Amino acid sequence: MKTSKEFLKGDEIEWEVVGEGIKRKILAFDERVMLVNVHFEKGAIGVLHEHYHTQVTYIASGKFDVTISDVKQTLKEGDSFYIPPHAVHGVVCLEEGMLTDVFSPAREDFLQY
Repeated sequence: MKTSKEFLKGDEIEWEVVGEGIKRKILAFDERVMLVNVHFEKGAIGVLHEHYHTQVTYIASGKFDVTISDVKQTLKEGDSFYIPPHAVHGVVCLEEGMLTDVFSPAREDFLQY
């Protein structure tokens, strides 16, 4: 697996469209950890899904309905959430915003070679 540069400038990283009203920037990573920004337009849906990675997410801006293992809460800028491996989870964006995700190990499926 490749690794990111040691220093990254956000305005030099291109957004990748990953769904209707959703785009992401893959930031720093190696095989053990990955940092990703995900921008959501109001009404965009991060569909329910699961993966074997541990995930921690910080709500950098906006407001989201977050579902983890059939429990739903509304979270806003400054809040965060933890997703254990294989927990079914997803979000609905209530106010345009950005999530900052940390995955361990890195999401190899996000990387384009």
